[in-house]
Amino acid sequence: MPTYGYECDACGHQFEKFQSMSDKPVRKCPECGKPEVRRQIHGGAGVLFKGSGFYQTDYRSSSYKSAAKNDKPPSCVGDCKSCPGGK
Repeated sequence: MPTYGYECDACGHQFEKFQSMSDKPVRKCPECGKPEVRRQIHGGAGVLFKGSGFYQTDYRSSSYKSAAKNDKPPSCVGDCKSCPGGK
């Protein structure tokens, strides 16, 4: 079921309503009670993939992962003076 956006022309109150496509549109404003509510046109909600590592760990090919390892700088073994752990 989609979520519809509404706005009251009388008081400017905006709200969303989760309802079936066959349900009648809301006509009465829940804020001021006047019957001057109109449904807003929304662009559909896109799919959002959030979280660090989603793309890197879930769907990358093994050839990409091995190429990414080769691009990393060499790790410090503690014998260089510019590294925090160096001597």
